[in-house]
Amino acid sequence: MQTFSSLTLSPALAQGVAALGYADMTPIQASSLEPILSGRDVIAQAQTGSGKTAAFALGLLARLNADATQLQGLVLCPTRELAEQVSGEIRRLGRFIPNVKLLTLCGGKPIRAQLASLEHEPHLVVGTPGRILDLYRREALSFANVSTFVLDEADRMLDMGFNDDISLISKAIPELRQTLLFSATYSKEIRSISKRFQRDAVSVSVAPSADQPVIEQAFIDVSAAQKLAVLNSLLCKAEFDVALVFCNMKTTARLLVDQLVALGHGALALHGDLEQHERDEVLIQFSNRSATVLVATDVAARGLDIKEMPVVINYDVANDAQTHLHRIGRTARAGSKGHAFTLCVPSESARVIAIEVEQNAPLQWIDAPAANADTKPAKAQMRTLIIDGGRQQKLRPGDLLGALTGDAGLPAHAIGKIDIQARRAYVAISTSAFAQAMGALRNGKIKGRKFRVRTL
Repeated sequence: MQTFSSLTLSPALAQGVAALGYADMTPIQASSLEPILSGRDVIAQAQTGSGKTAAFALGLLARLNADATQLQGLVLCPTRELAEQVSGEIRRLGRFIPNVKLLTLCGGKPIRAQLASLEHEPHLVVGTPGRILDLYRREALSFANVSTFVLDEADRMLDMGFNDDISLISKAIPELRQTLLFSATYSKEIRSISKRFQRDAVSVSVAPSADQPVIEQAFIDVSAAQKLAVLNSLLCKAEFDVALVFCNMKTTARLLVDQLVALGHGALALHGDLEQHERDEVLIQFSNRSATVLVATDVAARGLDIKEMPVVINYDVANDAQTHLHRIGRTARAGSKGHAFTLCVPSESARVIAIEVEQNAPLQWIDAPAANADTKPAKAQMRTLIIDGGRQQKLRPGDLLGALTGDAGLPAHAIGKIDIQARRAYVAISTSAFAQAMGALRNGKIKGRKFRVRTL
């Protein structure tokens, strides 16, 4: 087992690694970090949750010259959610390097604000291909000094139709650069991209380990009239405190959330009709345990990476076998055990056969769980409050934690996840302490200033 202490890192970067508690490397880190830090091009086969982000983040930060105010590193991601996660990891690892400016530039946000933020050139940019190309064409972004170019989850970017955008961006970046390509698959298209964009790339692929996450998968034969009752019974199981439910259509997702809320579940919908800020707030509430059930369509769930997901339930059978595998792969992350249930009506039998062929193994069928009138839905442990102030107002998680545990008098265990965005902050508070927190923040101050506080 290789350790991070064996790497030759600057003191500031080593301090960032230590502050995050990183000790032993994951297999993808152990295989890729040496060539990355030596400046080689790398093509790596790596799944979400494998530790790949820390690997290329260390490469970006190790090459960075913070004294040179120019764009030096560019990371392309398929979705805004993944871009935000990547930006967060880079910020955490680089927190002890002074004066580093990192911007997250993605579609779904007003471009005017992004143009304003680019008036002072950043050191690093993480974003989606379409928005990055748009800003480049507006001459708001210059690639002239980019020395590290990262394609994260490249296979998914190709699936989403970003091939041409990636090609145009790559051609605009100097050829004498380091290109790091991460993909879950080694398809013909990915190998083609590597040949076009990389120079003498080191190929890294980590075989599945013995402690690979275990997914207990089961299929349940139901009639259309039974589906809601069976779903309710599954969601009421004590071991499933939160659940991700997949539907094929956004109309189904909206209707299903209404039905689940009527049954007492803390359910939220994630679908293509939501505005970007609505989507963000749904994900914040689900990830901080202010909701117990997330009902999502496949397109809306792209880029979704929520840790500790005990169960995935397919309310509708996926339209194809690959989509089914992506769905159930949301559970059993980081070596944990997960469950996946698929509700099947007779008209979906052809899709079920395709899944069985893809898996090359018989499917496990179980009886529908019996309804139990004494079993109640799990209640959300937290509620979310919004503070109308964020990074632009110099708010940090410690400021909010201090205000809540100081003047507000809340115990630390009553405060959950804190999300700081550009102009807003979201704080999860235990349901029992929520009224106390709201009253204290509305009547008090944070860092000596009054902020508007409201309920999400």
